[in-house]
Amino acid sequence: MKKAALICISLLTLALLCSGCLVAESKYLKKVDETNQLTQQIASLETQNKGLTEQVTSLTGKVADLEADKARLAESLDRAAKKTQEQEKASSTYQQLLKEMKTEIAQGQITIKELKGKLTMDVVDKILFASGEAKVKKEGLEVLDRVVEILKDVKDKNIRIEGHTDNVPIAGKLAKIYPTNWELSAARAINVSRYLQQQGIDPSVLSATAFGEYQPIADNTTPEGRAKNRRIAIILLPKD
Repeated sequence: MKKAALICISLLTLALLCSGCLVAESKYLKKVDETNQLTQQIASLETQNKGLTEQVTSLTGKVADLEADKARLAESLDRAAKKTQEQEKASSTYQQLLKEMKTEIAQGQITIKELKGKLTMDVVDKILFASGEAKVKKEGLEVLDRVVEILKDVKDKNIRIEGHTDNVPIAGKLAKIYPTNWELSAARAINVSRYLQQQGIDPSVLSATAFGEYQPIADNTTPEGRAKNRRIAIILLPKD
């Protein structure tokens, strides 16, 4: 009887132990499952975070590009505004010269044109110089004085004085002073530049250039064409 009781107690104890093991194993498996789920969630969140980080990086790059485009656009608009202002000023100078020189323009002695901020006034040589001479004559100085009064107000341009001739070679005694048309056109351009300086034009914006016969604006085979080619060009150019 005692033996049977001991067997029963042992079986009961074993059953309880097995039951406890099963409960522990169930809890363990549940924890493992929860851990796996958390691991998967973390991996998913890390993937999402990586994707969001890449999006933020991409958006940051796009913002930087937009900021650069904005800066370039602002700079372009600023340049356009300045160019417009320069053109308006040049146009004002152009209108003043047209008004001041209307008599000479009507007589074909002066032509004035303006293109893309460049203003050119061509003055035929006979207004400024005696034949074969480089010294500006009295009547020529009076013409230049009228021009100076307008150019004094121009502060944002360079002024280039160009000497031009026809293609007739220098001959006779004059050739000893001016061997070619280069020398004659250079002397005339320099003398006009010096006079403008003496009348108050800033010499830092002045330059003198000699083209001789090599930039004609008319046909050198006719007297009329040669007369047009013998000229001084006063050119207003935007400063660099």
